[in-house]
Amino acid sequence: MLLVLDIGNTNITVGLFDGDSLTGHWRLSSLEQTEDEAGLLLLNLLRDNGVSKNGIAGAILSSVVPRLEEVWRCAIREYLCIDPFVVTPKIDLGIKIDMPNPNEIGADRLVNSVAAVAKYGCPLITVDLGTAVTLDVVSAEGAYIGGAIAPGLAVSMATLFSKTAKLPQVALTAPERVIGRDTRSAIQSGIVYGYVGLVDSLVERIFAELGTVTPVVATGGHAEILAKQSKTITWIEPWLTLDGLLILYKRFTDNGR
Repeated sequence: MLLVLDIGNTNITVGLFDGDSLTGHWRLSSLEQTEDEAGLLLLNLLRDNGVSKNGIAGAILSSVVPRLEEVWRCAIREYLCIDPFVVTPKIDLGIKIDMPNPNEIGADRLVNSVAAVAKYGCPLITVDLGTAVTLDVVSAEGAYIGGAIAPGLAVSMATLFSKTAKLPQVALTAPERVIGRDTRSAIQSGIVYGYVGLVDSLVERIFAELGTVTPVVATGGHAEILAKQSKTITWIEPWLTLDGLLILYKRFTDNGR
């Protein structure tokens, strides 16, 4: 089995693949941990899924948090006796990177693009709705050419509540009407429909710059909420990043380590 990890600023997403099948997945908080804490957590996740550590044949991770990346790399080495493969812009991704400074690109953005291209071809746009909202563009020539970044929904909500004493905490769901009839539904409307407008506007501007309409693939914790309201999102792939890690691991092992 293959262990895959995507280490983000808010969550660490862990997956287990048996061949091409995702047999287990978990979202963990990106907390400061020791190598031993991370290793024991991994062993517990595997045990709860009925998997022995000896059943893990390989591991791959992507990360945008260097300090946590090192912790989890060491934990995998120590507790699973596996040297994990780490995604960087320098490896063979199967897509080109047409950017002035590839090292500035978050590994998760590249992994999402790899998975989306494998599923839907190119050109295309991926939209990751997590801690940040990231839009990433792959050209018709199969090159990653950049994108856009905005604060995520949860970040905006947390900022709103921290700066306003009387506003109630609300669930992040789409209200039936844009015109909120109370404070709670007004906040939900502003956040959900406001971000739908942000995503759709950015996508349409990207279409204009590309000179063509492309598939738009949404992923991330809030993809389901926004995609239902969006007029530009065409596909929802909740585990796009994990799928991309599987693809890259196969490419990595096929080419020889």
